[in-house]
Amino acid sequence: MQVKKKPEVDVSRNSSLYFAIGLNLMLLSTYLMFEHKSYKTEDLVVETINIDDYLDEDIEIINLNIPPPPPPPPALAIITEDIKVVEDIIEIEETIIESSEMSQTDIIAEVVRVEDVEVEEVEEDIEVPFAVIENIPVFPGCENKTKTEQKACFENAMKSHVRKNFRYPDDAIENGIYGKVFVLFVIDKTGHVARIKSRGPDKVLETEAERIIGLLPKMTPGKQRGRPVTVPYSIPINFVLEN
Repeated sequence: MQVKKKPEVDVSRNSSLYFAIGLNLMLLSTYLMFEHKSYKTEDLVVETINIDDYLDEDIEIINLNIPPPPPPPPALAIITEDIKVVEDIIEIEETIIESSEMSQTDIIAEVVRVEDVEVEEVEEDIEVPFAVIENIPVFPGCENKTKTEQKACFENAMKSHVRKNFRYPDDAIENGIYGKVFVLFVIDKTGHVARIKSRGPDKVLETEAERIIGLLPKMTPGKQRGRPVTVPYSIPINFVLEN
């Protein structure tokens, strides 16, 4: 079967080309629609000012009552005085003040003799340890003994004093407090006990130990080279709770 139509006038032969061109035109128009920008316009009010109306008005002149300036002060009168020269009638004698400073050439006439200088002896509070002192403090009742016996008597009397005056604190018993307390004190040059300090496991035990040592009697002070001196001493007191 032969086609009767002429191929030159066939519309369908370029249909794909026309479709592509139409599609591109549609895409281009869509892009331009999206990219188009519009700006909000504001209403501007334009007013005209006629300056000629203001220039024609007359400005009122106001008179200000300003007082006149004060007159200038009068010129100061120049006071002139007659200067009289008075001659000195009384002659004044000059007083010569002698210097009290001494130079190297001055000689000291007064000689101080050594016998005229009084030397005041200052008693020093010397502490000598118990272990090295020549004469230890003597506990009452240990006077008539040798040095070796006085030392043993002192230690025994000290232990006997602690046992005699020992009292276990009630607070320590209730709270189960026990331990050893080290008491440090000095026997001064008058024979009295002073500067009592203690170190132990609890303040209650330390207070009781210091109370016991504070009850020590007055002793014969220790001596070093025949002079009374202060002697430090320490003693442990053991607080033990029995089951």
